Amino acid sequence: MAALKAVHVSDVPNLDQVPENATLAIYSGRFSKGIDCVRASLLPQKFCVIGHRGSGMNILYSSDNRMKAIKENSILSFNNAAKFGVDFVEFDVQVTKDDCPIIFHDNFILTEENGTISERRVTELTLAEFLCYGPQREPGNVGKSLVKKAKDGRIFNWKVEDDDSLCTLQEAFQKVNSSLGFNIELKFDDYIVYQEEELVHVLQAILLVVFEYAKDRPIIFSTFQPDAARLIRKLQNTYPVFFLTNGGNEVYSDVRRNSLDEAIKLCLENGLQGIVSEVKGIFRNQGAVSRIKEAHLSLLTYGQLNNVPEAVYMQYLMGVEGVIVDFVGEITEAVADLIRKPTKEESNEEDISICAAAVAASEGQIQVKKRPNFTQCELSFLQKLISELIKH
Repeated sequence: MAALKAVHVSDVPNLDQVPENATLAIYSGRFSKGIDCVRASLLPQKFCVIGHRGSGMNILYSSDNRMKAIKENSILSFNNAAKFGVDFVEFDVQVTKDDCPIIFHDNFILTEENGTISERRVTELTLAEFLCYGPQREPGNVGKSLVKKAKDGRIFNWKVEDDDSLCTLQEAFQKVNSSLGFNIELKFDDYIVYQEEELVHVLQAILLVVFEYAKDRPIIFSTFQPDAARLIRKLQNTYPVFFLTNGGNEVYSDVRRNSLDEAIKLCLENGLQGIVSEVKGIFRNQGAVSRIKEAHLSLLTYGQLNNVPEAVYMQYLMGVEGVIVDFVGEITEAVADLIRKPTKEESNEEDISICAAAVAASEGQIQVKKRPNFTQCELSFLQKLISELIKH
């Protein structure tokens, strides 16, 4: 750990200075070039699969062991996702009290000692304090136990099949397969009103690490925080910025977060390159996809339905350019099978029956062995089916 240290944000340009020395050729042919050199150069040439928090998020109360296989947001999880050929891994970055960008999803980190649960806000910890939780890299060291709070308040021991240490953004750049793209979510607390200078300070700390260690790795910034999205775009012109939205599934006091149309407006007003929507928002408001395309914005999605191949295939047909998924192995295999160009012999085969597709989607089955060749009637049926799934 000796190589890790807190960063100094004074070295990062302020809002009136945009870095000019970083290369724009960061996508290694993954994105096509067009007339608009800012936006068109960022459109994916192929449908992208992105690993959620690496190889998938941890849901400790889930009966599905895949949700408890590998520690989320860890070096181990990122490198495991790379084995399946995903284009990017998505992960959450916060900044410690001493200005070090670390990778962790929750706003609070919890531990249990003598039957008592204690929690601390991640951003109020120093780097050394943060790294004391969970498995330790140094032999013989024992870290504080980690527990995790579910949305309903229940507490679970954070036990997974393959555990790993907490890590920093710098470590991710240094230890994760260099061909793997990073979708860096800039994580902020929904219940805090941030002043602009606070946001700038945090973003500068993150940019300092990115500029020093990214090299040619593909990078996407994303955030639910509208002002952070605006500011990270203003602070740099090298990496694309996507605005994260629930797509109208939840209501926030900040109206910019409450619909896809508000997301489009925010992107256009601030020169952002794309939107990442909860998948239910896309299926409930399919007309917004064409409006996003007309605005020359890229569109990605996240959410539980992205673990269902039929739902992923529907998005491909609708013009969505990529999906953030938990079951990276199953979905990358399904996507390769579903979205490849069929052979002449396959094109003459009988279509998958709509009943089979409906059952697979409703039961959340992942493995698909044939490429669906849906008729328009079947597509309409699947749209209605997915709409029903969204309600549950």
